[in-house]
Amino acid sequence: MDTALEENVMGALENVIDPELGIDIVNLGLVYGADMDEEGNTTVTMTLTAMGCPLAGHIEQDVKRVLADIPEVNEVTVNIVWNPPWTKDRMSRYAKIALGIPD
Repeated sequence: MDTALEENVMGALENVIDPELGIDIVNLGLVYGADMDEEGNTTVTMTLTAMGCPLAGHIEQDVKRVLADIPEVNEVTVNIVWNPPWTKDRMSRYAKIALGIPD
């Protein structure tokens, strides 16, 4: 995936808000990466703040919805991983300020 397309994908993912925290999944550091094959099939590798998150299905559907608006994207697969585990250190400065977490 070229840089401009990757920026489009990550920009779209910033529209997916974690319902519990009210911050997008990119600034929370939940998105580990996105890959696209020649046919436009896109895999988003991400984690959640806690194992067994009851909103995992909701977040996954939102990821698919926002990426559907990008013409180059065909099918979307969301790959939820637990390793490496998410920590608050993965959060952007914006997310830390919004949640009142010291940097």
